[in-house]
Amino acid sequence: MEIGFTKYHGLGNDFILVDNRLSTEPELTPEQAIKLCDRHFGVGADGVIFALPGQDDTDYTMRIFNSDGSEPEMCGNGIRCLARFIADLENTTQPGSYRIHTLAGIMTPQLEPSGMVTVDMGEPRLLAAEIPTTLGQPDCKVISHPLEIADITWKVTCVSMGNPHCITFVEDVATIPLEVLGPQFETHPSFPKKINTEFIQVVRPDYLKMRVWERGAGITLACGTGACASLVAAVLNGHSDRRVTIELPGGCLQIEWAASNNHLYMTGPAEKVFDGKVKV
Repeated sequence: MEIGFTKYHGLGNDFILVDNRLSTEPELTPEQAIKLCDRHFGVGADGVIFALPGQDDTDYTMRIFNSDGSEPEMCGNGIRCLARFIADLENTTQPGSYRIHTLAGIMTPQLEPSGMVTVDMGEPRLLAAEIPTTLGQPDCKVISHPLEIADITWKVTCVSMGNPHCITFVEDVATIPLEVLGPQFETHPSFPKKINTEFIQVVRPDYLKMRVWERGAGITLACGTGACASLVAAVLNGHSDRRVTIELPGGCLQIEWAASNNHLYMTGPAEKVFDGKVKV
């Protein structure tokens, strides 16, 4: 069959968006998504996102398959792209917001007059059982906990943004051999559902640099949930303010952890690349 799609990216974290509003299940299988995400034999993307009908009093439902066919609970850059895609489907250029049902809960992206998208990412989850991780006791936070990988003892902080993250602070993110360390973190037995891993360099209390290995996608140019989790980890370790700019290889995100309601707010771009049709 032939399927229409639109490709978007958020700071280089790129996605194939599919209009799936006529069905409550994704129109593609994980195996088909793998083929589409292939950068040599397919369209090329970090994942395929489906815009499905809303449920539980939401406007739309978001489902996503990673480039390896796995299904994450949420994707920060992806939901910004989804919001822009929905606005294009509705043929509106007006600022507005959507309530999106995800496997991590209800998210509310807001289209800003500037063209940026701000997403209320909800509250971080900090207990080991919520991550999940076997580091520490299930009902305790995992902050600056030792973890041995590649003969190095890393001090890691774990945060869930509906999906699991492991954050460690380093002197210079540019020197980290991400392609070597990323898979070892992702599949470490301390993380029963695998893990997204962020390496963070503190430039100033209001400015962080980040590189990321995403569970199911590998090295990506940006990760929205990872940026949110990294700010939480930086605050918990006394490294940063509650409102920061996070520089990723694909560009910058503005992240705020609001003291008033404990919610994370992420602001960044979502840009259309092209429309297309492909046989699957």
